[in-house]
Amino acid sequence: MIRQRRHPAATQGATRLEAFTDGVFAIAATLLVLDLTTHTFGEVTTDAALWAALVGMWPLFATFALSFLLLCLLWMTHVQQFEHIQRVDSVIVWLNNFRLLFIVLVPFATTLTTDYSDFLAGRLAMPLTFFGAILFGALQGEWARRHRAELMPDLTPESAARAGRAAFSALILSAAVVVLAPFIGSIGFLIFALDPLLTRVLARRGAVTEHG
Repeated sequence: MIRQRRHPAATQGATRLEAFTDGVFAIAATLLVLDLTTHTFGEVTTDAALWAALVGMWPLFATFALSFLLLCLLWMTHVQQFEHIQRVDSVIVWLNNFRLLFIVLVPFATTLTTDYSDFLAGRLAMPLTFFGAILFGALQGEWARRHRAELMPDLTPESAARAGRAAFSALILSAAVVVLAPFIGSIGFLIFALDPLLTRVLARRGAVTEHG
């Protein structure tokens, strides 16, 4: 749950990294719409023809909406991380840079998936891109939690464990999407609906381990 936009004790470095990351996410989300704006309808002479052309664009609209929603989820993870991060080190910065490397590839991967979904590379473009972004986001969060005394001093052990389980769940599901994509394409992203259930399973296993 998002409680605040920025930690009140954040250093200038943490604040600038957060702002830079916000900007990259915003640009990537905006560039997604280019596929829609550059699409041509051909010759349209009637209302019926225009409606038919718009309906024919449904794969474009569906892929655009999916990528946009996934980007929003990744941005929410970024926001939640920086609720507690007060300072950053070089590892955090570089892990964040690698995450953003995949974020800026999202518009390209979305176009590839839309135009070449009949080919394996086209079906894997989006899943691999989002897996990379989720992987480096999870690594960034894990590093920050392992060094929370310096980077996230007000994060409780319980909150750290909860965030770790959520990141692990997202990583497992994104890997599953990569495995499923060659067979069912972007429909595989629907598996993320299982995220709450998997997170609860991981929580129970963690509790059993602690009391075992």
